[in-house]
Amino acid sequence: MRAKFLKELASLGLPLGPGPEAVVTEADLAALPESAQRYLRFMSVVGRPRDWSLRFGWVGRFRPKLDGGWMNCEAWQYNTSLDVARVFHIRIRFGSLVPVLARDTYVRGRGRMLIRALDLFTVEDATGPELDIGELVTYLNDAVLLAPSMLLGPATTWSPVDESSFDVAVTDRGRTVTGRVFLDERGAPRDFSTTDRFCKDPDDPTRGWVRTQWTTPVEGWEMVNGRPLPTRGQAVWHLPEGPFPYADFRIASGTLAYNVRPGV
Repeated sequence: MRAKFLKELASLGLPLGPGPEAVVTEADLAALPESAQRYLRFMSVVGRPRDWSLRFGWVGRFRPKLDGGWMNCEAWQYNTSLDVARVFHIRIRFGSLVPVLARDTYVRGRGRMLIRALDLFTVEDATGPELDIGELVTYLNDAVLLAPSMLLGPATTWSPVDESSFDVAVTDRGRTVTGRVFLDERGAPRDFSTTDRFCKDPDDPTRGWVRTQWTTPVEGWEMVNGRPLPTRGQAVWHLPEGPFPYADFRIASGTLAYNVRPGV
């Protein structure tokens, strides 16, 4: 799966880098809300060059329905801030037999969700404004949890809420999305919430896209090579029937790399 992911990633024509190498200083944080400053200090961005890309693997489990069973899955992902993009491939075995490969992408301002059984037969190929918005806010969520220095620029707006939360918005190609970040007493993110995502009814996908609250609660944090990283996280739709955790992931050991070219 990794080889196929890297090959497809290389074919997208994303910027090769490198990106800006300026070191983040306290002066870069001074104008931000106090809660956002605490968060960025916890994330160890001060004194480190700004990140411009990251690539990593996920392992975990996934379920397509509220009352459905969990299925093991693996995923690979690449994000870049040079020309804002997010490329996410996930492989799931339905019924422990049929492998399904899904691609969620945001490239040049356009979101797309492509799902293929055996990577041969198309189950769904969705595009449109709902995917454009949803994939961009997912890029924002990734940056908040894994590479916040990618957000230190004129495209990002930070707004105060209270001492334990703040709002953050990012703009790309005239489109702006927003999330709220909730912090613990250390300044570590414990959750991210947005309504800039759209969900299909898991029991009746023919009903189309509906704007739905989406959160990504984090179980804990650990230091890896001088960086705080989530130990485990979930993705949760908040449906009328109640919360629907549908993905439960952790970063695969040894896969996380920063500031790397696409396809390498």
